Amino acid sequence: MPVLRQLLACLGLFWLATPTLAQQGAPSRCLAIAQALPMATYAGFTPAQAESEGEVRITYAGHSTYVIETPGGVRIATDYSGAYGSDPLPDVVTMNKAHRTHYTEMPEPGIAHVLRGWNPQGGPARHALGVGDVYIRNVPTDIRTWGGDLERDGNSIFIFEVAGLCIGHLGHLHIRLADAHYGAIGRLDVVMAPIDGGMTLSLDAMSEIAERLSSSIILPMHRHSTPIGAFTGRMGPGFAVDFRDSSSLTVSLRTLPRQRTIIVLKGV
Repeated sequence: MPVLRQLLACLGLFWLATPTLAQQGAPSRCLAIAQALPMATYAGFTPAQAESEGEVRITYAGHSTYVIETPGGVRIATDYSGAYGSDPLPDVVTMNKAHRTHYTEMPEPGIAHVLRGWNPQGGPARHALGVGDVYIRNVPTDIRTWGGDLERDGNSIFIFEVAGLCIGHLGHLHIRLADAHYGAIGRLDVVMAPIDGGMTLSLDAMSEIAERLSSSIILPMHRHSTPIGAFTGRMGPGFAVDFRDSSSLTVSLRTLPRQRTIIVLKGV
């Protein structure tokens, strides 16, 4: 490891400072090595394993809620308000506070882990925990208030590392991501991206983020009245578009598409 650090230093690279993860020795497979140059490409330090470690089932439940079911039986609902993804009750829920449709103040008592994307006590939310066969962490981002001001660390991008996959949910993202955000996110094989075109980010800004993340699968969400074609058209010919008749898909390292693909599940 010291030799690698010296080599990176010679190349003008540095280890991104993520003390809540790196200093705690978190078992992340997706964290990145960051480069000082603005146009750096970020890659996970631990490469994807050649063999599949099981299939992950992802279901579009509604709005910004996807339900992730791990090979070990852990059930996760994203941007959970209680309106979607509550039957059966998830083991883990993530929330963001931009609107009441992305969180609930009264999560059901049977939910073992309630992960808020903001810190009610102030400062950034910090999550880095293992639940069964999944490791969950967050990358805080700023958020716009109803008055148009910027609130620091009001949103979180949640990342779920399971079965060798790196799965990310961008939440109610309001800002373009900086180099440090991309470094803290690392590799994402699957990304869930809001494409409403206004309440979060413009379609141009969201397409830029989706392009730079280089995920194998993009799962649109938070669409409202935005035509799907408005988003897919901005992504360009480098992305395949796959419309599904089902609200669910299963994915593993072995079955990731060779071409980057926007998968539109039923209901989106």
